[in-house]
Amino acid sequence: MRTFTLQQSRTEVYTPHGGLALVGHCLNRHTSLIKTARTVAKRHGIPNIELIRTYLGLITLGKSDFEAAEPVRTDPFFKSAMGIKQSPSSARLRQRFDEDAQALTSLLEDASVEFLQSVEAPVSPLAMGHVALDMDVFPMDNSQTHKEGVSYTYKGYDGYAPIAAYLGQEGWCLGCELRPGSQHANNGFLDTLERVLPRARSLTDKPILLRLDSAHDARDNRDFLREQDQIDFLIKWNPRKQDPLAWADKAQAQKAWTLERDGKMEAVLSEDLPDEPGLRRIVKVTVRTSDAAGQLYLEPEVSLEGWITSLPVDEVSDQQVMALYSDHATSEQFHSEFKTDLDLERLPSGKFDTNNLVMAFATMGYNVLRWMGLRLTGPDAPVRHPAKRRRLRTVMQELMTMACRLVHSGRQWILRFGRHCPGFAVYQDLYEGIASSG
Repeated sequence: MRTFTLQQSRTEVYTPHGGLALVGHCLNRHTSLIKTARTVAKRHGIPNIELIRTYLGLITLGKSDFEAAEPVRTDPFFKSAMGIKQSPSSARLRQRFDEDAQALTSLLEDASVEFLQSVEAPVSPLAMGHVALDMDVFPMDNSQTHKEGVSYTYKGYDGYAPIAAYLGQEGWCLGCELRPGSQHANNGFLDTLERVLPRARSLTDKPILLRLDSAHDARDNRDFLREQDQIDFLIKWNPRKQDPLAWADKAQAQKAWTLERDGKMEAVLSEDLPDEPGLRRIVKVTVRTSDAAGQLYLEPEVSLEGWITSLPVDEVSDQQVMALYSDHATSEQFHSEFKTDLDLERLPSGKFDTNNLVMAFATMGYNVLRWMGLRLTGPDAPVRHPAKRRRLRTVMQELMTMACRLVHSGRQWILRFGRHCPGFAVYQDLYEGIASSG
């Protein structure tokens, strides 16, 4: 085994995070945060844009704690890539975010959508022509803490329960609003919807299919959505006090049973809602007399599963409706990327508004990384298994953590990558694209 001699240069600048140059251009060239950050007035101190640049850079590296700002204060590449002139300390970053959390949150939310518009992010529709808009609540474990808003979640631990909205098959995030863990998913949902729908409309002119789980099966939600133009919806039905045996009798009367296996049969029923014209309910009734191994039950088990939709029956069949809702589960992966890839399972602040601001930063960082990941599916990308999208962790591994050397020569600043850098072609294409279009 070869023994290496270790040396540390006194003058040369290397970085393991070459992808920050892409993030810096996305922020500074494709959003108006440089201007809008001035609307949050500060009489003295570090400008707000410097705080935004610092924390967004950290988020895209998977570092959400404020203390991560200390090592980069003296990192010349981090400051050059993000366009930082004054680097805040971790204490100053936390203090200023606590002071201006609500004002900065609205700026970050607007900037995230503005970025997607500026780079002309593709919004791929479903095969039926609608663009999917998936909204869901997911829990974040912050147990054994005394943070503001932490309370008992439906998963059985203390934490938060933010609600997120994802647009298109790419999964662009239109918002990830922090909520107390004990807040019901449908509490305040219409207010959230009124904020999210205009953002979706600004990114696509195609009809939108809103997909929601059974927590949002409420008449108020359906009435609101029926008043919207070019908005269809697919909501998981909540059986509540329904009698499964009565539905089994309906299936028997219609002779709708099909045998899935020995000891299991299913029936799919469809009916119009009598007091809500244009809506239909699809119900799947399942009767099991034995388990998959053939063990007989003492009495049959009858279960219900259903969906309510505004999609017309002559355009989308019952089976297609069920398949469309099954695809809604893809949003669970996006939740996971927030919690694991961006290291946001446990939020860094004890104040609720500040943690909500962190989620706004995460939303923008998520969209920037998601957009960068579109190029990682091309033929010149580093070798990976075929996929229509790359998760954020892959983008961070292949583009954000690209080692390079910062060289200043002939009045030029140069990023020099290694001879065997596998992602250089993708990096060069992204950098030249955003630099020329900004």
